[in-house]
Amino acid sequence: IVDAKGVLINSSMKEKYRIFCENEIPDMAIFCMPWWLDAVCGEHSWDVSIVERGGNIVASMPFFVERKAIFSLIKMPKLTQTLGPWIRIELGQKYATRLSSEKDLMSELIESLPNFDYFKQSFSHKVSNWLPFYWKGFSQTSRYTYQLSMSKGLDQLWEGLDQRTRRAIRKADKNGLKIEEDLSLEDFYQVNSLTFQRQGIPTPYDLLFLNNLDTAVLKNKAIRLVLGARDGDGKLHAVGYFIGDKNTVYYLAGGGDSNLRNSGAMSLLMWHAIKKVSLTSKIFDFEGSMIEPIERFFRSFGAEQVSYFQVSKVNSKIINCAKSIRSLLH
Repeated sequence: IVDAKGVLINSSMKEKYRIFCENEIPDMAIFCMPWWLDAVCGEHSWDVSIVERGGNIVASMPFFVERKAIFSLIKMPKLTQTLGPWIRIELGQKYATRLSSEKDLMSELIESLPNFDYFKQSFSHKVSNWLPFYWKGFSQTSRYTYQLSMSKGLDQLWEGLDQRTRRAIRKADKNGLKIEEDLSLEDFYQVNSLTFQRQGIPTPYDLLFLNNLDTAVLKNKAIRLVLGARDGDGKLHAVGYFIGDKNTVYYLAGGGDSNLRNSGAMSLLMWHAIKKVSLTSKIFDFEGSMIEPIERFFRSFGAEQVSYFQVSKVNSKIINCAKSIRSLLH
């Protein structure tokens, strides 16, 4: 099947993958679920590589395909932290045997990818071995997220906060800021967009996109928090959108009003989210950032730094040339 953009879609692979995810609910991030990919990519703009043994799926790698001019691009969808390969782990398997199996399965996943000019995916932090991709000509960059284990309990989590963060939470609470749960998406988007405006860049998604994603999140009964920190005058100081499952809840998007940034609202909002997540899930994932001030803020919650791979490959000589020119100009 070829979609409206001319991208070849293997419907039988996708159907097997949908059934697999519905029946087995494998240990993979929410971002790899078919319903999530339908929402953020469009039903006909993503595909999946799978490897089967004895009629059972033992490896998979979903991907978003976009065509721009003459180029076929495999890249990360909007508001999606990680994709990458999933490999079934056999209990009791020797380490050397596991690495050998990973090599074979990842090689098969790579070989079944469609022809592409450009590939970039952020892998789950659970993927610790990207060597099979290196041997196929891919490159990788290490990136970081920050995670909190909910097994610590709230008292220990509070003690783990940086002193300045605790002060900010107390300040916001003393000044009468209240956390509004189930904030409207319109209010969320308005404040969320201020963050991008401050950086001089357009918001990478519109309200319609966010509404469609939120509808899918609700329909599939994912864990969802849309929070706002509001003062007594009704002003929204900060917002946050969190999604996940019983394993991990992610800080998907958020932001604050720069005119009210000293109120401590974002710290209060994050702490409220952590308390809520502690009732439902094992891990709170801040989704990380390579931007220094944001990284410092996430780190101040006592979260553990966790590395993950961003894997890429360029097959197009034109794109390679353009990248080389840009590197010389910057």
